Amino acid sequence: MKFSIMRSAFLEGLQTVQNVVSSKGSLQILQNALIVAKDNRITITTTDLDISERCFVECEVVAEGSTTLPIRCLSSIIRELNEDKIFVDVNDENVASVQCGSSFFKIIGMAVSEFPPTPESEGQSSYTLDQGVFREMLRKTSYATSMDETRRVLTGVLLSFKDKKLTMVATDGRRMALVEHEVEYSDDADADMILPIKVVSELMRILSNDGELKIFVQKNQIIFSTGKTSISSKLLEGSYPNYRQVIPSGCEERVTIDRELLLSAIRRVSVVTTDKSNAIKMIFSANQLTISTNSPDIGEARDTLPVKYAGKEIAIIFNPEFVMDPLKNIDDDEVYFELNDGRNPALLKCSIPFLYVLMPLRSGN
Repeated sequence: MKFSIMRSAFLEGLQTVQNVVSSKGSLQILQNALIVAKDNRITITTTDLDISERCFVECEVVAEGSTTLPIRCLSSIIRELNEDKIFVDVNDENVASVQCGSSFFKIIGMAVSEFPPTPESEGQSSYTLDQGVFREMLRKTSYATSMDETRRVLTGVLLSFKDKKLTMVATDGRRMALVEHEVEYSDDADADMILPIKVVSELMRILSNDGELKIFVQKNQIIFSTGKTSISSKLLEGSYPNYRQVIPSGCEERVTIDRELLLSAIRRVSVVTTDKSNAIKMIFSANQLTISTNSPDIGEARDTLPVKYAGKEIAIIFNPEFVMDPLKNIDDDEVYFELNDGRNPALLKCSIPFLYVLMPLRSGN
């Protein structure tokens, strides 16, 4: 195999797929990238057996072929080279010669036959969305996933394709984020699937603001393709809980708040919170919200901001991080709190089809 490629293009391709590689891989081959040179491009593929990532980079192919090379070593070498054309020549023993200007390296690879097979971009069901839309949906929900491995399904993000609509949900049992978007797909493609958080993070990293995203589903696998890059992942097994039943059926009071003012006020007050006393009290009264906390080991804090509200006074206690998470990930100028009292779940909404259910704390300051 022999090809030449510009240093910046090669480095970008390697860095695109490098995150999938685990630094603690038990198999040596999983530290390598599969590189295939054909049709004036190279295909670079990595996998950790659960997630595989592939990207295509244009180059000049002199002799077609394939090999696997240690990606972290190769990426480090390419990063240190000057911007110029790089010449790569791989012999029959999978030893790669890398030449760039006056710099020369030899890298020992492994046989292609040892590299695990990866899924192709086809499946039982397929969907097409805008990359930017899908990435924003992930951003608005993924922070609410659970880190408790004993409830595996809650560590991922639910994709529910039903009634020509994608509903994306994440919950850890104490709060839930949900966002919806209309999608055109075939009548027989209604399905629920749970994405592992690792592939969610990788998608948020590589997806662009625009451009088409194709999603293919096959048995317990899902494949995301942007044309230049594709990611395949195993889906989490199990049934996602009935998220609809935790959404309050009706709230008596509605408060309109400036999102940035609210986020800033909670940030200031939460400076005084501790791991032992991680709670803020929010008191909604006529056109005013008072946020306070009291930490025995540190002291107390209070902030007041104007709101649009004319209902009864309600005092409710929350984990400050749980309130700030959605505020950081939605873009509207105003948000809406809907609640009944200080004991039952509250709803946070904005102008798009998004809602956030938050359970109050039972004790606090």
